[in-house]
Amino acid sequence: MSLENIGEENRQLPNPIDDLIKEKGCLVLDGALATELQARGCDIDGPLWSARALYENPDLIRQVHLDYFRAGADIVITATYQASVPGLHAIDYSTEEALGLMKRSVQLAQQAQRQYVLESQKTGFLIAGSIGPYGAYLADGSEYTGDYRLSLDGMLDFHRPRMKALIEAGVDILAFETIPSVRDLTGFVALLLTEFPSATAYISFTIRDKNHISDGSPLSNVMKLVNMCPQFVAVGVNCIDESKVTGALETLSHLTSKPLIAYPNSGQQYDVDSNSWTGENGFRTSLADKVAKWRSLGARVIGGCCQTSPEDIRLVAIVLKAERDSSISGTVE
Repeated sequence: MSLENIGEENRQLPNPIDDLIKEKGCLVLDGALATELQARGCDIDGPLWSARALYENPDLIRQVHLDYFRAGADIVITATYQASVPGLHAIDYSTEEALGLMKRSVQLAQQAQRQYVLESQKTGFLIAGSIGPYGAYLADGSEYTGDYRLSLDGMLDFHRPRMKALIEAGVDILAFETIPSVRDLTGFVALLLTEFPSATAYISFTIRDKNHISDGSPLSNVMKLVNMCPQFVAVGVNCIDESKVTGALETLSHLTSKPLIAYPNSGQQYDVDSNSWTGENGFRTSLADKVAKWRSLGARVIGGCCQTSPEDIRLVAIVLKAERDSSISGTVE
């Protein structure tokens, strides 16, 4: 059976993002996890990055999730971006222990969600299971270049265990994020269509420019693969300079009818050699104008990535609420 035919069979999958968009208009995604943990004193140095806190300081992860819910996030993302079986093998975790740690990340997000529902008496929140690219495991900055090689079978073997663990742990949606490479994308499509046909996901890319993802593949070709997979319920960009978001959304808006996602970093630049961020934080600058523009181009999920904080997400939520209230008022009038 072809991949196209398998996709046709699964077009009636539940769509948690679309359901919430219909209710809320535009969804607020959380902000940075790793750099927020670091700002609170957590040591994230090393190839496991934020996943290191899963075994060293899990309660801090739960607290950050809770603070993002309190800031107005509708979706929080698990601490599994850099968690992989090979990466955890390197620090002497067995496969079973590694998968258990990934499931624990979901439980931490679920605990924060339950606590926030109890204290706010609100509902309608999602937990997205983070799946980073193969380049994140390499820990050499190649999630921003796509400059790596791995066979399709190798990609399937690398990504399969984490996908399975997150689904079994009960995430609402998978989040393939900071994806620079069509090789990763091809692996995700194959796994979704053939091994996880009931799972839904969103995918967000890093980009070279508004027409190409980081490995140089044209977005026009990339989106053909994304569009053929009905399990992708939204698509966008993340962990790019906020100044590049508008151009990317303009391109994507002409290539798909799926809701678009935007969660840029703060505008600062990451130096792999020194493990530090440099430059100015431009995320908040003219935020209302940016959000309005991104919304006009089809963005229906908006948040922040590296070096953004709960306060940044609070501002996004305020802007989106003001837009929603204005729209409702205009409709009533």
